[in-house]
Amino acid sequence: MTRERRRRVIRTRRTTTGLMLAGAISFLAGMTDATGLALTGDFVSFMTGNTTRAALSLGGGDLRHAAILLSAIMVFVLGNAAGIVIAHFADRRTFAVLSCVSIALATASLMMGESVAMPRFYLIVASMGMVNAAVEQIEGLPIGLTYVTGALSRFGRGLGRWIIGDKRLEWTIQIVPWAGMFAGAVMGALLTQIAGAAALWVIAVFAMLVALASLLIPKRLQRRFNATPRSAVRTK
Repeated sequence: MTRERRRRVIRTRRTTTGLMLAGAISFLAGMTDATGLALTGDFVSFMTGNTTRAALSLGGGDLRHAAILLSAIMVFVLGNAAGIVIAHFADRRTFAVLSCVSIALATASLMMGESVAMPRFYLIVASMGMVNAAVEQIEGLPIGLTYVTGALSRFGRGLGRWIIGDKRLEWTIQIVPWAGMFAGAVMGALLTQIAGAAALWVIAVFAMLVALASLLIPKRLQRRFNATPRSAVRTK
């Protein structure tokens, strides 16, 4: 096998592994979002939707609902930040992040009753922000796990470039998080219909299973899923 062919084989394996992991995490996000929406009436990972709904609530004079949604957006941002911090200090970033997500969802599943409805909602939102730190890129291409609007936009732009003559097909990987999110949302809807709030237990277990499966991925490969900060690049 020539050196060039070996490189192509290795890159294909890396890409396949990354896409399988991204698909599984997007499936997790889809399940959580559908369950959270069914339980609370608001999105737990779709912050574009929450932004629009918050604006509508403000315009309609429903200040309480607007405050809830704006707070959820802030919690989601903080969840993303927490995920990055956890990933930074962990040897196994994906395992560490998904383990924390699993614990957060398991804790949320224990919060029963109206008195803890809001804390449960915000805990689920934080976990969905956190999950985005598990995988940030695949072979240098940004990948979205809970925000599939960006993935669909990149897919559409790639399709446009292909139509006008650019024959590169890397953009096709952007359909993976959308497909995972859609399939996960269907499963989440079914689980919630069957088990109600107890569906969060199932989702927490799934998150831990994905976390454990990520231990099979070599450390050097997991580092490639991290978006290197510019400051780190300058110091090399």
